[in-house]
Amino acid sequence: MSEWADDLHAAFFDLIGFFNRPEPDAALIAAAGIKLDRALFPLLVRIGLKAPVSVVELGHISGRDHSTVSRQVKGLEELGLVERQASPHDQRVRLLKPSAEGRAMLKRLTVARRAVMEDVFAGWSEKDRAAMLKLLQRAVKATAEVGRKK
Repeated sequence: MSEWADDLHAAFFDLIGFFNRPEPDAALIAAAGIKLDRALFPLLVRIGLKAPVSVVELGHISGRDHSTVSRQVKGLEELGLVERQASPHDQRVRLLKPSAEGRAMLKRLTVARRAVMEDVFAGWSEKDRAAMLKLLQRAVKATAEVGRKK
């Protein structure tokens, strides 16, 4: 069992490495035909996926300090890509969501990302693709609370 855990750990680190490299993001941004600083790209995507989301939660899911995330979100706001709204549960908390311009940019990125993924997994059967997705979603759910403060 321990070798399996080591192999899984290595595979996840390889995937994380791929997604953290600047080249795939730069290629996706270019394929989408948009202009966006590569450092802001992952935050815009995460805001699009998790909206509405607080800066603190965005920092947690992106693995960055919330003060760093706050400065980068300010850049997204200045570009007109992100808006803040009051939390319905706590008026002191501001939640982030993509603006209309941000949603349009995310739509272009989605089209480009789908094309890339279709190329990457072209040799995979629909059954294998579905199985991989189901197992990855299950892994995300199983690991969601590991290391979180209670």
